[in-house]
Amino acid sequence: MSVLLERVTHMIRVALDSAQEIPVNRVLTLNIIDSLAVARALSTQMRLDMFLQLLERPMNVGEVAEKFGIPVSTAASNINRLEDAGLILTEMVPGSRGTQKLCATVISRIVIDTVVPPETRADSIDIAMPIGQFVDCRVVPTCGLVGSNGIIGELDDPGAFYEPERAQAQLLWFRSGYVEYRFPKRIRSWEALESLELSMEICSEAPLYNANWPSDITLWINQVEVGTWTSPGDFGGEKGYLTPDWWGIHQTQFGLLKTWKVTRAGSYIDGRMLSEVHLEDLHLDSFPFVTVRIGVKPDAVNEGGMNLFGKGFGNYPADLVMRLLVREPLHATADSTVDIGLLPKPEHTTDDSRERVDRTSS
Repeated sequence: MSVLLERVTHMIRVALDSAQEIPVNRVLTLNIIDSLAVARALSTQMRLDMFLQLLERPMNVGEVAEKFGIPVSTAASNINRLEDAGLILTEMVPGSRGTQKLCATVISRIVIDTVVPPETRADSIDIAMPIGQFVDCRVVPTCGLVGSNGIIGELDDPGAFYEPERAQAQLLWFRSGYVEYRFPKRIRSWEALESLELSMEICSEAPLYNANWPSDITLWINQVEVGTWTSPGDFGGEKGYLTPDWWGIHQTQFGLLKTWKVTRAGSYIDGRMLSEVHLEDLHLDSFPFVTVRIGVKPDAVNEGGMNLFGKGFGNYPADLVMRLLVREPLHATADSTVDIGLLPKPEHTTDDSRERVDRTSS
C-alpha cells in the first residue's frame, strides 16, 4: 500500500469514527493525454454529482445509492469508475451488518496541462536541488524564507538565510543579491554534453504582490554570467495550487516556470536566444561541481527583487532542477539516478508580452 493510500485510509477511518469531514487539500495534476480517464469518469451528470457529494463527506455505497435513488449495484458501478480514474479512494471498514465500502475524496483541484511533458530520455540526467540548499548568499531586505509550516527565522533579516532550518525552505525572496547552489557532477566526461538546462519557478518581489513589477533576474553558472531575464511581476491575489492555506492570499502565491538552457551554440530561455554564452565558456571540467547563482544585480535597470519557489509552494511541484543532456545514452549507475521528472506546465495567463530578454555578451 502506498504512503498516500495509507494516509488517506487513516483519514477515512478517523472521519468515520468521529463523524468529521475529511480535509480536502490534494491537487490532481494531469497532462492533456492522461486526462482522458478523468474526463470519462466525470462525463455523466450522475458521477459528477457523486463526486461533488463525496467532497462534502465520506459515504458508503449504500448511502450513495439512497442519496441518488438508484440500486446499490448501479451506485457501486459508478463508484468504481470514479475510483479507477483516481478521483476517489475506497476502503472496506466494519459496519453495523458486516463490512461496508466507504468512499471518500481528498482532491480539491483537478489541474490539466495542455502541454504534453517530454519523455525522460535515457541520455539525460535530472538533479533536483531543494531551494534551501544554497551554499552561499548575499541578500538585501525585503527578504525572508518560509517552509511548509511556517516562517524560518525573522522576516527582513538577512541572518535568517544562515539558519539551519533554511534547508526546509519552500519559498525565499529578497530585493537584491543572490543565492548560490552547487550541483554534483553526474557525468564522467563533459565532452559528450549537448546541453545544460536549469528549470525553476520564479517571479519578482514586490510589496505584498504586484503583477506589474518588473525585475531583472540574472543567472550565473560557474561564475560566468549566462544572461538576464526580466520577470513581469509578483503574483498573488489568488491561491497557488501548492501554496499552503496559512500563507495569506495577499502575499506572493506563485511564479512562472522558466527554463534556461546552455548549448554549444549559445544560451536560451524558454527557447528564445538569451546570449552568446555556450557550454565551452562554463569551464565545466575545472570544478568537481557545477555552481549555479541566481540573483538581482544591485545596478539592475529593474531592481524588482526575486521570489524562488520550492516544490511545496506555487503552481509547480518541482525544486530547482538541472538537466544534463548527453550525446549518447548513459549507463545506469549509482551516480546517474534521476531524482525528479520535470512537469512543464503552461505559464499563468499573465500577459508575458511584458517579459523582456536582455542579451549579454560571452
